[in-house]
Amino acid sequence: MPHVKAKKRRSSVKGFKRLPRGANGGIELLLIQSVDHLGKQGDVVEVRPGHALNYLIPQGLATLATDHHKRMVEKHKEKLVAIEKTRLRHLNDMAAELSKQSVTIESNANDEGQLYGSVTAIDIVAALKALNFDLTRDQIRLEGVLKEVGLYTVKVRLHNDIESEVKVWVVPTANADADLS
Repeated sequence: MPHVKAKKRRSSVKGFKRLPRGANGGIELLLIQSVDHLGKQGDVVEVRPGHALNYLIPQGLATLATDHHKRMVEKHKEKLVAIEKTRLRHLNDMAAELSKQSVTIESNANDEGQLYGSVTAIDIVAALKALNFDLTRDQIRLEGVLKEVGLYTVKVRLHNDIESEVKVWVVPTANADADLS
């Protein structure tokens, strides 16, 4: 029987470093930006490997918590606080502007005002993008499904501490009767 070489383990591959493990077996990361339900900018957190490798690190929200990175954060903490204050001031200004806005979304509806589909957070983000507001669908907080024609007040969460509201008019499309006949 010929000798079969065993596969090399991943840790022995040249250039591959093991990720720093925390006390609970997760990966220790240093947060570059504040992340909901995880921590604030500059915090050292421990997360599961999949969350770190598939979301936090590729999105630029966190980096490995090496001693060097920890020292750099301590050294530049005052600068980070100033940057965060500037960011919060910008978000507060954006919240004030959002509260003054109203968007109109056209959707197919029947004679009673019931929509054939529904208006989603993606539709609201697209309407706000046309007004030069760069938001994500996660920031739109719908309390329920918008399935009727009318005026809705929708909450927009810009930061943990900053929320705003925007008026959303759901109107039937102008050519709804032409489509049905």
